[in-house]
Order: sequence, then C-alpha cells, then structure tokens
Amino acid sequence: MSQPTPPAIEPAAALKRLRAAHRAHIPDYAERMALLDRLGEAVRRCKDELVAAASADYGRRAAFETLAGDVMVVLDEITHARKHLRSWMKPRRAPVNFAALPARGQLRYVPLGVIGIMVPWNYPFMLALAPLVNAIAAGNRAMIKPSEFSPRTSALVERVVGEVFTPDQVAVVQGDAAVAAQFAALPFDHLIFTGSTVVGRKVMAAAAANLTPLTLELGGKSPALIAPGFSIKRAAERIAFGKCFNAGQSCVAPDYVLVPRAQRDAFADAYLASMQQRYPTIADNPDYTAIVDARQAGRLRDWLEDARRRGTQVRQYLPAGETIPAGLELIPPTLLLDPPDDAIVMQQEIFGPLLSLKSYDHYDDALAYVLDRDKPLAFYTFDDDSARIEATLERVCAGMVCVNDSLIQFGQTGFPVGGVGPSGMGHYHGHAGFMTFSKAMPVLYQSRWNGMKLLDPPYTGWGKRLMDWLTR
Repeated sequence: MSQPTPPAIEPAAALKRLRAAHRAHIPDYAERMALLDRLGEAVRRCKDELVAAASADYGRRAAFETLAGDVMVVLDEITHARKHLRSWMKPRRAPVNFAALPARGQLRYVPLGVIGIMVPWNYPFMLALAPLVNAIAAGNRAMIKPSEFSPRTSALVERVVGEVFTPDQVAVVQGDAAVAAQFAALPFDHLIFTGSTVVGRKVMAAAAANLTPLTLELGGKSPALIAPGFSIKRAAERIAFGKCFNAGQSCVAPDYVLVPRAQRDAFADAYLASMQQRYPTIADNPDYTAIVDARQAGRLRDWLEDARRRGTQVRQYLPAGETIPAGLELIPPTLLLDPPDDAIVMQQEIFGPLLSLKSYDHYDDALAYVLDRDKPLAFYTFDDDSARIEATLERVCAGMVCVNDSLIQFGQTGFPVGGVGPSGMGHYHGHAGFMTFSKAMPVLYQSRWNGMKLLDPPYTGWGKRLMDWLTR
C-alpha cells in the first residue's frame, strides 16, 4: 500500500515555526557538530540514489560529474566546517579607543536566525546543502526552496533533510515559480539565492520590502584570456574541462575566450581534438551530460542559429555517423568563431556547451574588452609571464580568478565564493559562509573604575580640558 503524500509546507507558517524554535534554543558547538556529522553520513548513504536522480532529471548526467560537483563539494564543506568550527565560534578580543580605557572589547559571532536558501537546477543537491552546512555551522535554522526543474533531486534533498533534521531545524518547501516568489518575499534573517541575474533582480526586489539581507550568487559571462606565447594546446585542454563539465551548465564555466588572432584557428583545432579524446562518442556516451530540459536546449539552439544568421563560423564536435537519440536534449561541444558583439551569445550568459572565440591583436585591448563589461563571476587567465599576470590581477575585479586552469577554484573551501554587481553580492563557502550567516556582535565591557564622568555635562573643567586634548 502506497504511503500518502505529505501535505505541502506553507512557507510563512514554516518560517514562523523555525523562528520560534530559534528564539527558544540556539545550538551549541556540540549540537552543531553532531548535525554536521549526521548530514555527512546521510550524503554518503544517498550518493548512488543521487546519481540516478540527477541523471533522470537531466535525461543523462555523467555519474562522475554528480559525484564531483555535488557530493564531493558538500562533503568537503562539512569536513572543513567540522575542523574549524571551534575556532570560528570563539569570541575574539577587539581593541577599544584610548578614551574608553580601561574598558575592554569583544566580538561574538551569533547566529542570525532563519536562513532562506533558494536553489537552482544545475547543481540542485550541492547548492541546497553547501549553504545549509554554512548556516548550521553558524547556529541557524534554515528553509530550503529547491528547483522545480530538477524534481527527483529536489525530492531527494527533502528526504535527506528530513532524515537529519527536525521540522523546527530545517524545512524544505517545494513548488513552482509562484511558490518561489512567495518564498523570496518572506522576512528571513538572511536569504541566499543562486541563479540567473534576471531572476536575481526579482529576488532582490522582493527581499527589499523586508530589508532582508541577501547573498546573490548569479553568474554572467566569465571570460578566459589567453596571453601571447602561452601554450594553445594546454589552454584549450583546460578550458575544455571547465566548459564541458556538466555540459557547460555551471555558473563559473568559461563563457568566451579571448585568443591572439593568429592562433584562433589553432585553438579551435586543439579544443576539438581535446573533445575527441574526452568523448570518443557523444550520442551514447554516459560521460557526456545532456541539457536539463527542452526549454534550455531550445534556447541554446536558438542562440546558435542567431549567431549563424549574423555570419558567424561554427565548428561542432559530433563524430561521423552519430545522430542524437530522440528525446535526449543533447548539444555537442560547439565553437563560435568571432561572433559579433550584438549576437545573443555575446550578450547573455550561455550556460551550455557553446563557446565563443574572440580574436585580439593586442593584449591590452583584450584586457580592456573584459574591463569594459560587467564584472564577471569568474575570470580565467592563461599566461606564463608572472609580471603580466600580476599586472592583470591588479586591474581585474571579479568574483574569483583562476590562473592557468578553469572551474576548480569554485570547490576550494578556503575561498569565499561570490560575485560582484551583476554577477552577485556577498560570499559563502567555508569561513566566509560562517561569517555571512553570523552577526559579528561587538560587546564593550565597562570597567567599574572609569573616567566617563569626566564627559558628562556641564562641559567645563577637567572634562573640557580632556576633550580639547583628545581632539587636538
């Protein structure tokens, strides 16, 4: 006999319950450590189910990419938090001004309360649980809104959360865009949203009514800049890794490549050769991930046709004789050679296995091309000249930078992850996530014997002479 479907969680009621629980009890170090340990055990238990669920949601998703991009990142976050949590929670001594002596100061890291977590479909497990790890480490309660576009993985997230946490510790709210809009409008103590810049603007507008503090992990166009003299083969192989992991459906995937004009075609050849080595076949290869649904695949095909109509040369890797199976939203690795700047692929974040190549004649012009556009979530520079690397990093402002590789910077637990402006705001991961979901609360301890009476009115005598001296 099948089990009855549990009633849907009403977001406002769930928030009220979580906030009441937070006011009644703040978990101590031992409780937080136990929750993180239980979450890690649950993640390890469910990894095979997650691989199957993610592949079913995508139509086909490489098992290795689910394990690396979802499971490993979450487990690394848990391990890192458990290793450092005691020191993170420890109050810090804070200096006080000379005039306040002999008072002493302290910074205490207190949980904010209830954290809202809005999750996209591209890494639906990791982007639900990695922020949750940070929130729990900081002593908070949380409410998660998974993506409706990854229903099987979202259901698994709900089940894992239910195995580890009580309903007054973490709640999961399922639903469509209307539920997401309702979720974003709730008065959380902090709200983290991962997704597109377009939706991020809507989330920020909804949160503004409650002055809800926000962390926005958005995306945009992350450029790769190949410096003159750098190995084209090496650059192509490392950019191919970042672009084809999860079929380019990563917020930090390389979006376009700036390459010396004389080496553009050599890069294209090396890139496609790398694809042939990675994927001897495409149509039936379980290591090559599909596009998540027909809507996203249709968008990419439309953008590709837009570039073709504008005269862009297109090179695509699809082994001879292969055809894409019906019903599988598969787009082969595709290069667009010097698309014009008004092509959609140069205006919008691609979020798929299309990669634009932009030729340049002078390095400074290529760098200016990056600097003239929105600050990217990720910037990739390929260069062997340490002085030029340093000069470039002094000029670039990006959410994160990786030198001579791509994508791998995102998974570093010691790095704060976050964008700038249209690519996002705020940080999480590791200690940065703990700080984001904590209030660094300053406390001043006044000494029994102090000179504050000298600063009371009437402002004459010793008090006036003291102020004259302090402000000289």
